[in-house]
Amino acid sequence: MRPRDENKIRAIKEKAIEMVANEGLDNFGINRLAKAAGVSPATIYIYYKDKDDLLTSISQEEGLKMTQTTLDGFDPTMSFREGLWIQWKNRSKYMLNNHIGTAFFEQLRSSAYKEKMVKTISAEFQKAMGSFMENAVKNGEVNKMPLEVYWSIAFSPLYSLIRFHNEGQSLGGKKFSFSQKLMKETFEYVMKALSK
Repeated sequence: MRPRDENKIRAIKEKAIEMVANEGLDNFGINRLAKAAGVSPATIYIYYKDKDDLLTSISQEEGLKMTQTTLDGFDPTMSFREGLWIQWKNRSKYMLNNHIGTAFFEQLRSSAYKEKMVKTISAEFQKAMGSFMENAVKNGEVNKMPLEVYWSIAFSPLYSLIRFHNEGQSLGGKKFSFSQKLMKETFEYVMKALSK
């Protein structure tokens, strides 16, 4: 059996993420990937059964990286303010430092790969987030609310700021650049909306 060539595997993964992020899933193919990664299609099939196996593997690995970054320094027993701020800092750090990875996830959001990725990351992530919210409700910091409502209020403003930054403009074509000051200001509005 041929030994694993980690450099080739890394090139395959990086180019796959880049291609999906920039061109979408519909235009993604093994032959095009092989050419972009500088390997033969046969090399890709040494490491992955098929295109589905490749994309599933990458989405799960990248999902775990994102989860680990999001939970870095986070403890579900923290106060609501402290825990949510750490998540904002971690999420913004990941998204701003991984523009291509973020765009890759956006492409997966409306595909079958989303479910496969979510299954991989959901246990650890849901346990931490669920416990965090239970503690915040129990401690009287926030009201109990549906997860979708909480998520929309807690994180959509941050994601909008980052999307504006990545696009270089906000509404109406106004130039926009993300800043820690603006993130903190937005966070304070979110805290007012969620706090009891």
